[in-house]
Amino acid sequence: MKNYKLLRVPLVACCLLIFMVGTTYPQDKAAAGAVQVHVVITAESERDDSEFPALRQGDVRVMKGKTVLQVSQLIPARGDNAALQLFILIDDTLDSHVGNNLSDIREFIGVQPTTTLIGVGYMSNAGVNIAQNFTPDHALAAKALRLPRGNLSTMDSPYLSLISLVKSWPQQNVRREVLMVTDGIDRLRGEKPAASQLGPRFGPVYHSMPTMSPDVDSASEISQRYNVIVHSFYAVGVGRSARSSWDLQIGLSGLSKLADETGGECFSLGTSNAVSFKPYLERLQKIFDNQYFLVFLATPGKKPELQRVKLTTEAPNVEIAAPDNVWVSAGK
Repeated sequence: MKNYKLLRVPLVACCLLIFMVGTTYPQDKAAAGAVQVHVVITAESERDDSEFPALRQGDVRVMKGKTVLQVSQLIPARGDNAALQLFILIDDTLDSHVGNNLSDIREFIGVQPTTTLIGVGYMSNAGVNIAQNFTPDHALAAKALRLPRGNLSTMDSPYLSLISLVKSWPQQNVRREVLMVTDGIDRLRGEKPAASQLGPRFGPVYHSMPTMSPDVDSASEISQRYNVIVHSFYAVGVGRSARSSWDLQIGLSGLSKLADETGGECFSLGTSNAVSFKPYLERLQKIFDNQYFLVFLATPGKKPELQRVKLTTEAPNVEIAAPDNVWVSAGK
């Protein structure tokens, strides 16, 4: 099977989001030269058994260092603004036992609203084999799901596969999110030479995945650059790495880091296979139902860049899930 780039996403009128210029606050000297930043955030409850809360514009505070940035708009991702592009990315190195959970994903796809476009692909050879491009036909998307091949290729890296997907994704002003089903193990870069710090110092010696894959950072930065939120379901793969408790923990850590930094969620039962994905999918649906488009003003640099921001709220029983960094265009 060959790798295919994402085709142009169908232009569906109900799936377009147009940001209006915020007029809530008057422009002042601090805002002179500022540029608008658009980001998708999720309002989550502090307790898992609580309903997800609603947010108002005044509930969200954006900080860059010690500077409070001006919030222009907070738009619920519902109604005319509910457009979502969801790409389901499954690792072809997964053990075939994950097939027991594919029916859960098919059912989840089938109940998505018409404003959600769904794509399906399989990670292999550091790329993505597109099984179904973005489509509003959810039955067609569900039909594209198949059992993972359960074998290794020459370049197995879920993070490089994600990078390949995100870079080929046409940009639109809609929610763009990925659900990765993988063990997170980077089998391509799983070994690297490291010099001993204590002991005999035999020089650079190969050790089995001593640290997290360097491509986790790259995948996180590129996803944040293009406003893509990454969620993951942990599932066990094949090969020697899948029998190594160390590699399993490192893989899960990589998925957790990627989800946390992009504003997504990592779902797992440690490094064991989940009996069912239904609890994960129910939680993911709540996330989709409680997202907002946040628009705020930031001070640009001389060139476009990712800037570190922190989003907080004083609303009771509320936490905000958001990317750690936002893309700020260059100043004029």
